[in-house]
Amino acid sequence: MYRHFFKRILDFIAALLLIILFSPIMLWAAWRIRRELGSPVLFTQARPGLNAKIFKIYKFRTMSDERDENGNLLPDELRLKGFGAKLRASSIDELPQLFNVLKGDMSFIGPRPLLVEYLPLYSPRQASRHSVRPGITGLAQVNGRNDISWAAKLEHDAIYAENLSFLLDIKIALLTIKKVLKKEGVSKAGMATTEKFNGKN
Repeated sequence: MYRHFFKRILDFIAALLLIILFSPIMLWAAWRIRRELGSPVLFTQARPGLNAKIFKIYKFRTMSDERDENGNLLPDELRLKGFGAKLRASSIDELPQLFNVLKGDMSFIGPRPLLVEYLPLYSPRQASRHSVRPGITGLAQVNGRNDISWAAKLEHDAIYAENLSFLLDIKIALLTIKKVLKKEGVSKAGMATTEKFNGKN
């Protein structure tokens, strides 16, 4: 009953309340991004959600548009600095995803929505992550986030999909608060986030 009914109701109510509560922070962040990084303020990207249905995820922009002498964008780790890096470290860049939760694209707790290009690379077990709505945070995020291997992350996602429950969601939510406050696992050493998934790593 929780998986198929109450989880969505709780997500909707909590997202609405948090959008109201965090609106001053989101407005401030949008103003600072516009001033320091320029437009657009929001980063949007297609991601697969429940049953691999594609939706558009919202995040605050954290990277500059700096390019090399040939006009190519610099590597992510060189464009993530200053205010953008602080947004990423504090997880404030994730706040626009509250609107994804409100719309029903996402849940508060669930496997993180990854790139569409990864879909054909998953094993059947790894693909089970799409049997639940993707989340702002999840079991993989509280067990290392970007500082663990892809195999470990996707295994945590499969375990969550198999064992989704109210008590597990509460546990993950509490651990997420701890992780955010300690700023743990935000990125892999020397990288802006982590390496791309290739089906083997």
